[in-house]
Amino acid sequence: MQELTQHIIEQFLAITWIEWFGTITGALCVYLAAKENILNWPIAILSVVTYIYIFYNAKLYGDTILQFYFLGTSVYGWYYWSYGKSDSLKSERPVGSLVKKDWIIIIMIQIVLSIIIGVLLAKYTDTDVPFVDGFCTVMSFIAQYLMTRKKLENWLLWIFVDIIYIPLYIHKNLLATSVLYFVFLFIALQGYIDWKKTLKKQLIHE
Repeated sequence: MQELTQHIIEQFLAITWIEWFGTITGALCVYLAAKENILNWPIAILSVVTYIYIFYNAKLYGDTILQFYFLGTSVYGWYYWSYGKSDSLKSERPVGSLVKKDWIIIIMIQIVLSIIIGVLLAKYTDTDVPFVDGFCTVMSFIAQYLMTRKKLENWLLWIFVDIIYIPLYIHKNLLATSVLYFVFLFIALQGYIDWKKTLKKQLIHE
C-alpha cells in the first residue's frame, strides 16, 4: 500500500506545468459552460491550444485532431452564445432539446465515423488505442456541437464519454488530465441538472 501511494505521488510530481495549465483552464471552462457563462469559450480556447501539444506528444492523434475542431467550435460558440448577451455574461440564448430524429442521426454518425476513424488510426498511426480513441473523438465532436447550439443532451454525451476518457488517460500516464475528466464528469452531471431546470422554466413561460 505504501509503495502504491509513493508511486502515485511520484506520478503527480512528474506532471508538467503545461498539463496543469490545460487541466485548470479546462475545468474552469466546463464549469462556466454549465453556468451558461460566455467566458467559458475564450478560456476553452486557451485549454484547447494547450491540449493540442499534450495529446500529440501522448500519441492520442484522434484527440489531437479533436482539439482543432474544439478550437473552431469555441470561436463559433462564443459568437452563438453572445446572442442577447447581458451585463452578467450569462448567455440569453435559450436551451433546446433533441427530438427522436436527432438521436437516430447522432447514433448513425457515431457508429460509422467511429469505425472509419478507428481503422485509419490503426493503419496510419502508432497509437495503441485506435478504436477507443476514435469512438471518444466522434462522441466528443457531437457533444461539442450540441453544446455550441445549447442543446440539453450535450451533457449526457459528455457524461458517457468522460467515463471512458478517465481510464484512457490513466493508461496514457496523463494523470492530471484523468483527474480533470473526473471533475468534468461531475460538472457535466450538474450542467445537465441546471440546463434541464432552465429548459423547464422556458417551457412554462412559452
